[in-house]
Amino acid sequence: MGFDMNFRVFISAILILVYFTPANAQSVVAPTPTPTPAPAPAPEYVNLTDLLSVAGPFHTFLNYLKSTKVIETFQNQANNTDEGITIFVPKDEAFASLKNPSISNLTQDQLKSLCLFHALPHYYKLADFTNLSQQSPIPTFAGGQYSLNFTDNSGTVHVDSGWTKTKVISAVRATDPVAVYETDKVLLPEAIFGTDIPPTPAPAPAPVPDTAPAADSPSEKGGSESSSPNSSPSSSHRVLNSGKLSQLTLAFAGGMLVFL
Repeated sequence: MGFDMNFRVFISAILILVYFTPANAQSVVAPTPTPTPAPAPAPEYVNLTDLLSVAGPFHTFLNYLKSTKVIETFQNQANNTDEGITIFVPKDEAFASLKNPSISNLTQDQLKSLCLFHALPHYYKLADFTNLSQQSPIPTFAGGQYSLNFTDNSGTVHVDSGWTKTKVISAVRATDPVAVYETDKVLLPEAIFGTDIPPTPAPAPAPVPDTAPAADSPSEKGGSESSSPNSSPSSSHRVLNSGKLSQLTLAFAGGMLVFL
């Protein structure tokens, strides 16, 4: 009985070993690992101070950005947010030609608002201004009442701040996340300078060209020429009359000689 029991255990062990050998075991396929996608490249870091230093010249505007610390606000928006930034930069000549109103009497807070007024807290390429013109006014970095109106006239972007009507002259940079557009005037907000905007001076009248003395018309020349032939018959008539008078005088003198 014991032998029979041991024999059965032995046979069962053999069967178990045979069943689990590699030849009879089912192969287990390991899952193929999914490749991890490469991270998107980080946006290019744009140093606004370097950009505005070499372009333009925009030295006056850049100095205002530095003195008001607005350059730090713009720099953070450009490189540490997903929105990007759009900046409108007047050239030095635009500040030099600004007489009335003057920005020399602005407080530090007003000057800071003026600088913030020249930027939008989002990156806009030039083609985007077609839609922006339908959504105007567009809020600027200064917030509140500091907004700009845009119109797109056949691809030319016009900017209206109330006091200032200008246009985008050129794109200094238009690559996400920073757009920098040159303007020929300083953007003056109504929130600082009020709504009593002086009328735009009328353009100077065009100079009147010097008028040369009028030449004789053909009709006048024709008249003078036609008068010449008319004078010829009168002259010949006077000659004929003189000849007849001479003949009569000679005939009278001959008759007197006969009677003598």
